[in-house]
Amino acid sequence: MQSDAIKTGPDRAPARAMLRATGRDDAAMARPLIAVVHNWSDVSPCNINHRELAAEVRAGIEAGGGTAIEFNTIAVTDGIAMGTPGMRASLASREVIADSIELAVRGHCLDGLVVLCGCDKTIPAAAMALARLDLPGLMLYGGSILPGCHRDHAITIQDVFEAVGAHAAGRIDDAELAAIEKSACPGAGACGGQFTANTMALASTFLGLSPMGLNDIPAPDPSKPAAARWCGERVMQMVREGIGARRFITPASLRNAAVAVTATAGSTNAILHLLAIAREAGVAFELDAFDAISRQTPVIADLKPGGRYMAPDMHLAGGSRLLGARLREAGHLSDQPTVSGRSLFEEIDAYTETPGQRVILDCRNPVKSRGGFGICYGNLAPEGCVVKLAGHDTLRFAGRARVFDGEEACFAAVQRREIVAGDVVVIRGEGPVGGPGMREMLAVTAALVGQGLGAEVALITDGRFSGATHGFMVGHVCPEAALGGPIARLRDGDRIVIDVEARTLSTDADLDARPVAWTPPQPPPRSGALAKFAATVSSASTGACTGFPDPRS
Repeated sequence: MQSDAIKTGPDRAPARAMLRATGRDDAAMARPLIAVVHNWSDVSPCNINHRELAAEVRAGIEAGGGTAIEFNTIAVTDGIAMGTPGMRASLASREVIADSIELAVRGHCLDGLVVLCGCDKTIPAAAMALARLDLPGLMLYGGSILPGCHRDHAITIQDVFEAVGAHAAGRIDDAELAAIEKSACPGAGACGGQFTANTMALASTFLGLSPMGLNDIPAPDPSKPAAARWCGERVMQMVREGIGARRFITPASLRNAAVAVTATAGSTNAILHLLAIAREAGVAFELDAFDAISRQTPVIADLKPGGRYMAPDMHLAGGSRLLGARLREAGHLSDQPTVSGRSLFEEIDAYTETPGQRVILDCRNPVKSRGGFGICYGNLAPEGCVVKLAGHDTLRFAGRARVFDGEEACFAAVQRREIVAGDVVVIRGEGPVGGPGMREMLAVTAALVGQGLGAEVALITDGRFSGATHGFMVGHVCPEAALGGPIARLRDGDRIVIDVEARTLSTDADLDARPVAWTPPQPPPRSGALAKFAATVSSASTGACTGFPDPRS
């Protein structure tokens, strides 16, 4: 056992003495030591059930012949940080969470791990840590929140953000905004649409790192604790079999994950995160793969933000197994091993479908014939960008630029009703380096939707979008403004054309005649976590991962 390094032999007596102080006796130390890692926090509903689930994982480990060692790591909740300076910490937290899991497990020479995850960045961080460690391990999503209810309609946090825009437009009053705010989040669980958390939970399932069906179970569901206990028991079988996490991360499984994301019109953040997971596992998987997958894979799940239903509805309809069955029928998936011990297709074989459900359709009768995103290049994005296609059929947009340095300046203009139909809103200086931290623009995009402009304007940014964003949006523009990318030379009034079929993001402005220099709206941090992140982060086109040496050198 790897843990023998801390518990075996006369020279390990000091380590054993400290373990005894935590209540572990000789029998406990003789068993494999298994990490139970979670992101419990009471700042938001996303991870608030992790302590209870961790207790169940622990029980499963003990029943399976192991000794559980529990660790807690951080979470930055996007729904709270969104639209504030705090959002700069979100993507950087992915790296910190992955680092902290790796360091805790390596530092104590543990034999395996189960990672509980919830809010957006905790899920890819868990997969990245599993890939680095390559130990027996798996991950379990704490589950989706149930929908709120307002005026007899199911609502999510997306509706609150959009209500802010409707309030600014005078379409709703203070009382209505307050009522929506108080109704949207009824209890434990991560945001309920096919936003980033549910998107990445689904991706983890099709990647093979989460047991099929268990991530589908909503947070408050009474069957969730048993799912956690099963994960504890299963990791002990993996320890006995010597199965490391990298066995499951292959070009084919990454493609399966991307197909599932595309078929559900999931968050564009999945592109960033799957590239990062591939990099951590040492697997070649490139940005262009997502464009080909999106062109070949229809959207067959009618989920918010662009559709009608939420993740708990998909669970009741038949969940990830039913989605997999539909995609397998059309030849979009490859059979791959999964952490359950059964292959992906063996898991899919157990699917059931609720009669009359309308959440998951099939590839012959899809919600949309084309998947939920596109990858474009051109003279504004020589290294690529990501177009979000959820909730609309638009594939081309041309208009005049309205250029803003930073999200706050743009949001203020939106709230003043200065954006009009036909504008291409440009928010720059929000990339991984320039932000720093590559904030999501949900406050802006939701406000535009709330003002009735969702289908009338386009937006491009070197930052990111929330999974709750819908409309014609282009993010991850590379190179970013802070690194001298062409987006830094745009000016108000420049004509911009976004053409998804041609795969171009371009302008006819003479950018080469303009100076390269761009001044950020505020000085970059010179110390602390965000300064470290900015100094070591890679391009969004490769996953915005941190590493040494500086990947830009």
